[in-house]
Amino acid sequence: MSGRSKTESDTEKLQRRNRELSILNTIAKALNQEVDLTRALSVALHDVAELFDLKTSWIYLLDVENKFYLAAAQNLPPALAEHPRRMAGSCDCMWYFNNNQLPAPENITCSRLENLTVGTADLRQHASIPLSARGKPLGILNVASTDWGDLRTEDLQLLYLVGDLLAIAIERARLFNRSAEIGAIEERNRLAREIHDTLAQGLTAIALNLETADAIMDSGGSPERAHQSVMQALYLARTNLEEARRSVMDLRAAPLEGRPLNEAMKALIDEWASRRKIIVNFNVVGAGRLLPVRIEVGLYRILQEALTNIGRHAQAHHVNVQLMVMPEQIRLQITDDGRGFDPDQVPANHFGLIGMNERVKLLSGILHISSSPGAGTELEVSVPLEANL
Repeated sequence: MSGRSKTESDTEKLQRRNRELSILNTIAKALNQEVDLTRALSVALHDVAELFDLKTSWIYLLDVENKFYLAAAQNLPPALAEHPRRMAGSCDCMWYFNNNQLPAPENITCSRLENLTVGTADLRQHASIPLSARGKPLGILNVASTDWGDLRTEDLQLLYLVGDLLAIAIERARLFNRSAEIGAIEERNRLAREIHDTLAQGLTAIALNLETADAIMDSGGSPERAHQSVMQALYLARTNLEEARRSVMDLRAAPLEGRPLNEAMKALIDEWASRRKIIVNFNVVGAGRLLPVRIEVGLYRILQEALTNIGRHAQAHHVNVQLMVMPEQIRLQITDDGRGFDPDQVPANHFGLIGMNERVKLLSGILHISSSPGAGTELEVSVPLEANL
């Protein structure tokens, strides 16, 4: 009997090892196929949930200022998903992480949920797995379960190995993003040189044609020939103007160069408020994560146009701007206490609103405007991240 029990124990041990290797292999393969950080984190959380039979998980990462931001989430309970502010700010696991004191994962009670009674999905505890690469702290992986009996000690240890795989993927994605940024800067420099060369050649050709026309007129030559030279100069001027406009459009990300979106927005708001003598409150939730350049540029330009409209039309005294960066989407909310308007009676030539709406559509987002005469205006932009990856 003892030999038979030992054989069964060895079989179970082998099955467990095979299962662990299968889980690690599945997650490693998925992460190896992704160089985009947002997609890599989403893939990891999806696989962790499926392979460990855990419904809820989320990841906090450290930004360049060593501040935590919510980088990804899977099936957050309503009490957290519907109130993004509850996922911002500090919590117990962050304190433990910063002080190198993360306890055994099954012993952590989630400080974001412990005082809530509605919408928690019966979640109270979570496992917190520190993420680090080459001794550098990166963030925390949290996985939650209603019953920790569902997770064995071996599963919890396996989650630490998953955390190591995640850390490697995070570092690789960040290196890829940095190389992409360097490539973008080089491309903008190339475009700048192209603009310079194109305009220089174009202006030279225009000048030569005008000088030819002038010489013809001075020598008493044919007015027709002089007219042809002037018309050629005019054609070259129009052609070069269009070329300059096209090139400038390719350089439109310049206001954000070297700065994250929240810092670029703050600089824009501070400069605008100082000129207009208007009080502006700027609030950011979840900033710090790397975003696709097209989203950053689009939201920056939308804010710029919204502030321009407020300055021209609203006669406002106070403006509130809120940027909320969540795992699935980004929201930009702009409110003012100005004179308001009827959104159904906007003139057809109101290009500010038209431009904003077009930018939002290009980002697969939604623009909602709430206003009425004498009641101020609220503008909210929601942009899904998945559609822009």
